[in-house]
Amino acid sequence: MRAWVRPASCLGSERRNAFLQSNCGSFRADVPDLRARGRVRTRYIANWHSLSHSRHVRLFHIYAKAGTPFSEYVPDESTPELLLAWGQRVLAYAGRFRQSWCAAASATCTTPMDLFSSRGFDAWLAQQPEGLQVWLRTVETLSSVANTDTGDLFCQCIPSPSLSSAAGAEEASSGSGIPQAPWSVLVRTDYVCSSDLLRVPWPLAAIPSRIPPGAYALRRGCAGLPPSAIALAWALGTYTFDAYKTREPRALRQLQWQVSDETKMVESFAEAAYLVRDLINAPAEQLGPAALEACARALADRYGGSCRAIIGEALRTANFPQIYAVGRAAASRHAPRLVEMHFPLPEGRSPSRSPPSSSSSPNASKPLIVLIGKGVCFDSGGLDIKPAQAMRLMKKDMGGAAHVLGLANLLRSDPQLAERHRLCVLLPAVENAISGDALRPGDILTARNGMTTEVGNTDAEGRLILADALAYAMELNPQYIVDFATLTGAARVALGTDLPALFCSDEQVAREAMELGSLLGDPVWHMPLHRAYRKMLRSKVADIQNIGDSPYAGAILAALYLAEFVQTGREALPSRQSPETAPAAKAADGSARGSPVWIHLDLMAYAVGSSAGRPEGGTEQGLYTMYHLLRRRVLGAEVA
Repeated sequence: MRAWVRPASCLGSERRNAFLQSNCGSFRADVPDLRARGRVRTRYIANWHSLSHSRHVRLFHIYAKAGTPFSEYVPDESTPELLLAWGQRVLAYAGRFRQSWCAAASATCTTPMDLFSSRGFDAWLAQQPEGLQVWLRTVETLSSVANTDTGDLFCQCIPSPSLSSAAGAEEASSGSGIPQAPWSVLVRTDYVCSSDLLRVPWPLAAIPSRIPPGAYALRRGCAGLPPSAIALAWALGTYTFDAYKTREPRALRQLQWQVSDETKMVESFAEAAYLVRDLINAPAEQLGPAALEACARALADRYGGSCRAIIGEALRTANFPQIYAVGRAAASRHAPRLVEMHFPLPEGRSPSRSPPSSSSSPNASKPLIVLIGKGVCFDSGGLDIKPAQAMRLMKKDMGGAAHVLGLANLLRSDPQLAERHRLCVLLPAVENAISGDALRPGDILTARNGMTTEVGNTDAEGRLILADALAYAMELNPQYIVDFATLTGAARVALGTDLPALFCSDEQVAREAMELGSLLGDPVWHMPLHRAYRKMLRSKVADIQNIGDSPYAGAILAALYLAEFVQTGREALPSRQSPETAPAAKAADGSARGSPVWIHLDLMAYAVGSSAGRPEGGTEQGLYTMYHLLRRRVLGAEVA
């Protein structure tokens, strides 16, 4: 419910009493209590016509809960310092995943949890009383029929029996200090994690939603499930975005788990996931281009990098014409911008607005990774406007930028990896709005690299802003370029909403990404950059057009358009090569300078239905796969 209250102090004395009697009498008494709880903020509007005047009227608006960064707007005309402060609150809010863990709790309030494989579960159950055996088998069968449990998980609260030490050699007790409780949680799973990769055991993320609130401790664990993986699944399973809920927060379900230096990456993974989901779930009114810049500044400040933003008309001066053209119709507080971050900060340079020079950096010999994220904070479709149903979720069209910020957080939080690479993050951030100055179908734009594009459809705006960013990335001489974008509906038609489409200029890297994705439970699917389709992008009046003449192969055509800006000069992307004819990798750290490995991920970034660890709403896709892929490529043989 949205409630508005107009305080009498805003009215002239001659109308105050009448207004209070007719409009606010019954609700005004609640305002002090709401303000004390931090859920009311002020907003100004003009032209209150019902009162026949046009003066500014102050209204109280029940808004996001206190303590969340979304309880206020990014200030208009923000300075870098104000943006930094707002972005730091976003990062702090993403850190609420730590509430799902607790240190050693008191003996009276900790409930034991026992994990078994199928073999261990059968051995344990055979030692239990007959009544318990029959009951558990019945519940297990009913759960399977009702489809309340996934095939990899059975979870049930039971009266706590005495656990036999002969339950199976593969089961190892991890909570010897946990006393016998009147009830416990029984979990059976055959999900196995690799010991050298932090794989999310997604089925286990369903556990917090199936047990009562309280503190839980792992008394017995499976050999194939390290505690760190269980803790990560638990954190992802307790995720909820309730910044705008006016009811009291739900009770916590906490897992007793000791955070240490060795498990620091678990925190980094959980924080990255929460950050990506929060940014996608936040409404476009609060999360515009300025808010993305604020988050970027906060990350740069955390890891000692530099950050600058080229905003509005300055984009034309700096030669980013397509980013400016797409975003110029938006309101001034949602002005288009290119946000640029560099890590690490060169010695002797302050974290100012100017970017570091690759050639002058003492770290120039280290491989450079460029991450690019599509940051369309809301996509109306432009003058080729979307239908209402298609526009409903378009706050998620900045999901690519959210993924890039999450991935940058992972890459810089890994000390071993951070020392071995340089990182550049580019966020072209716009709102695709409608006004008298909006981009028109048939307009011809000149991109940063000099290529001209005929605008066939203003709703294909994401590739236009990515093109300028890719052309700029090529000027930095990187070894790897990775872009994330919620780019095409065609990719969703081909692969569905859960599977990102991966396009890559290197066959070997693409195969490696697919293998890692399968191993990590974070799959991607390699799609072809089919050169023969390039003719569909021909324009009669420009070098290229941003959509094809055919309704087919939409995801491939979008990738082929982007490929034009990755190659040096105007050379077309090579056709896909078979493993037998593909050239061997020159080095473990990537391709030679001037020929970067380019990876393009076309993803949904949104869960259309709830599943274990992924509630409906914004979600990370391909994030863990890209982190492990880049880590393996940069560190080479040092990866265990």
